[in-house]
Amino acid sequence: MGTEENRLNEISKFLSYVLRHQPDAIGLQLDDQGWGDIDSLIIGANKQGHKINRSVIQTVVAINDKRRFTISNDGQRIRALQGHSTTDVRLRYPEKEPPEHLYHGTATRFLHSIREEGIKPGARHHVHLSQDRQTAIAVGKRYGAPSTLKIEALRMHQQGFKFFLAENGVWLADYIPPSFIVE
Repeated sequence: MGTEENRLNEISKFLSYVLRHQPDAIGLQLDDQGWGDIDSLIIGANKQGHKINRSVIQTVVAINDKRRFTISNDGQRIRALQGHSTTDVRLRYPEKEPPEHLYHGTATRFLHSIREEGIKPGARHHVHLSQDRQTAIAVGKRYGAPSTLKIEALRMHQQGFKFFLAENGVWLADYIPPSFIVE
């Protein structure tokens, strides 16, 4: 990775941190839908030594391959699309019927507890699921030696479990019981 690419990656990680988990770390207020004022974000970030501006934010949003962020239509606010752990944010996603199978990427060290207890959202509001195995593998690599779990999503849905679809194509569920994990 080039120096500029590294810098943009670091800024993306910083935005994920403040927009998903710790907006108060830079004095940023998020509404219940996760929106924060871009000018306030820039001021707070710069006070903490993260040199960003509107142009950099727009670039990070535009080039992020996972489409983690969105900017409001008026260009004044930004939010993370999912993955929040802060209790102030309560995004509402459209409920959707899932495909027959979805995949969850995790580290192999978590497999034993998942097989016993199912997949829980942890600090996040939802369990994140992918429509394809390759994306799930990439997610699992972030946590260690990767493993993917195949979920009988449609069967879950038919039994009353709700699935939601974020704007960037990430499937969300409140919990995945072990009986719906098939591999």
